[in-house]
Amino acid sequence: MTAPSMSWFSIVRMGLVQTALGAIVVLTTSTINRVMVVELALPAMIPGVLVALHYALQSLRPRWGHGSDVGGRRTPWIVGGMAVLGIGGVGAAVATAVIASNFAAGFAIAVVAFTMVGIGVGATGTNLLAMLATHVAAERRAAAATIVWMMMIAGFIVTTITVGSFLDPFSTTRLVAVTSAVSAIAFLIATAALYKLEDARLDQRAAAQPADEAAAPFRQSLSQVWEEPQARRFAIFIFVSMLAYSMQDLILEPFAGIVFNLTPGQTTKLSGLQNGGVFCGMLLVALAANPRVGFGSLKVWTVAGCFGSAVALLALVASGITTDIAAMRIAVVGLGVANGAYAVAAIGSMMALAASGRRKREGMRMGIFGAAQALSFGAGGFLGTVAVDVIRRFVEMPGTAYAAVFFFEALLFVVSAVLAVRATETRHAAELEVPGSREDGELTPAMPR
Repeated sequence: MTAPSMSWFSIVRMGLVQTALGAIVVLTTSTINRVMVVELALPAMIPGVLVALHYALQSLRPRWGHGSDVGGRRTPWIVGGMAVLGIGGVGAAVATAVIASNFAAGFAIAVVAFTMVGIGVGATGTNLLAMLATHVAAERRAAAATIVWMMMIAGFIVTTITVGSFLDPFSTTRLVAVTSAVSAIAFLIATAALYKLEDARLDQRAAAQPADEAAAPFRQSLSQVWEEPQARRFAIFIFVSMLAYSMQDLILEPFAGIVFNLTPGQTTKLSGLQNGGVFCGMLLVALAANPRVGFGSLKVWTVAGCFGSAVALLALVASGITTDIAAMRIAVVGLGVANGAYAVAAIGSMMALAASGRRKREGMRMGIFGAAQALSFGAGGFLGTVAVDVIRRFVEMPGTAYAAVFFFEALLFVVSAVLAVRATETRHAAELEVPGSREDGELTPAMPR
């Protein structure tokens, strides 16, 4: 039997959960990172290691996705993940305050806090997307992905701009208070949005699954998904492209603070400008790629987003060398627009692939994609901070060190655009539908041999 599809209102409620998740994450990866590097004068490698730790823990995403596949419900995993994430976010702010007077104690607290952030993000994000892939009709998946991600970016924008105002004049006490308030509000919003969302109506689909599918061991489930050529190749594309996407994540605010002498509040607002660009890029693709408009496919927008990101990064390189603050802000907005176009196109493809193939594997499949993304983000953020620290030892102008990293990131985006062509062509070549590949009679894209 075919279960009823999730309504647009329910999709928006899912978007509120993603908004809440993003509000906490943006503080730990952007604001707290900048405070450690600029205000506390720590090597950029320190927050780089911490953020890399939280991404490394997300290699466990397939396990969390499998757990909800077996249990048949995603909500407990999402709520539990948000609780752990909120506590971790507060802990990260407390650790930053302690580091100011006692580095060893503060760093120990930070390790625990970022471990919790990694677990919370992984459990919440994987099962949120798995719920969407499971319960949203095929014709709504791209739009649903756009809505959810745009709401997350909206959360980034509101959080960074609002928090930026409350952080000035800066103090570590103020940082802890603001982070605690944001974490508490985010958890309450997520819990309220999920209330009775995954009800009996949506659970009809889970009840219709064969018992042997639900009870398959983790290793067997993982092996079955990895043997799917579509899933495997797309995971590789995600890893490479997200490596390019993430390298500036931890160095953009320190770059603006060191090269352009911006305050913590000003650089936090700069992140808001970037996220505003991402929001616009996603909206552009959602409107232009609509079947009624037909201006470009997801493949075209993925490639265009990668090339556009490369151009914006080259503009950022030039602004760092000339110390032109207006050019820097324009480049940051442009980078956000291009990143948003790439992201929503890739997410739309990810949603479709997560729901294809063997049933009761949506959580596992999304876990693999999420793990590839998270590991790539961790590696990219860490490599970016290490590269800046190393290059600054050999060059006199700090702007040159950041420019070198941005230039390398631009090259990675060019490579990603080439990979995107192959990854998307593989997916489109597999879109011949074959009957009987799903238990309820739905058609599934055939896997390439």
